[in-house]
Amino acid sequence: MSEPLILQPTHAADACVIWLHGLGADRYDFMPVAEMLQQRLHSTRFVLPQAPTQPVTINGGYAMPSWYDILAMSPARAINREQLEASAQQVIALIEAQRDSGIDPARIVLAGFSQGGAVVLHTAFLRWQFALGGVLALSTYAPTFSDEIQLAETKRQLPVLCLHGTYDDIVLPAMGRAAHDFLSAAGVNVQWRDYPMGHEVMNEEIRDIADWLAQRLG
Repeated sequence: MSEPLILQPTHAADACVIWLHGLGADRYDFMPVAEMLQQRLHSTRFVLPQAPTQPVTINGGYAMPSWYDILAMSPARAINREQLEASAQQVIALIEAQRDSGIDPARIVLAGFSQGGAVVLHTAFLRWQFALGGVLALSTYAPTFSDEIQLAETKRQLPVLCLHGTYDDIVLPAMGRAAHDFLSAAGVNVQWRDYPMGHEVMNEEIRDIADWLAQRLG
C-alpha cells in the first residue's frame, strides 16, 4: 500500500485534514487544493492517502485506484462492503497516527470526493467512536446509511458540509441530498451547498471550504 502524501503547514501543526480522492484518481489529485487551503490554514497538516489499485466491476473489471468495488450502478450503488470496511480501517489508522503525533482528534477533519466521500461518511458516523473536527463530503453519497441506523448523541455534534454540482451526472445530486437529509433528520449539524458544475471542483466551492475550515481549525 502506498504511503499517504503529507503536506506540512508553515507553522507547527495543531490540526489535520485527511482527504480521500475519488475513483480512478490518486493521492496527488487534491494536492493543489490542499496547498491553496494552507495559504489560510497556517497550522493545518493535510494527509492525502492513496486507494489500492484493484478491479472495478462497473468498468469491465479494469484495475484502477478504488476504495471499494462498485458492482452495479442502480437502483442504488451495489458495493463490495468488505473493501469499504478495509478502507474505513485505513482512515481510522490515519486518524490514530495523527492523534498519536499530538493532534487533538477534535481538530481532525475528514474530507472525501465522490467514492472517497462515501468512505469518509461511513468512517465518521458508523466506525470511528470518538471526537472529530468535522466532515467535508464533496460530490458524494452514503451507500451505508439506512433508516435502521441510530446515530449516537456524540455524532449529532459533528459538523458536516455537503457540497455537490447541480449538473453532476456521475453521482446524481439526489444521491448527495439523500445523505444530507439522513444526517439532518438525525439531528446532525449538516449544511448543503450546490454549485453550477458537474462531477468536479470549482473555485467558489474551494473558497467556501476554506471559510468552513477556518471557522473550525483556524
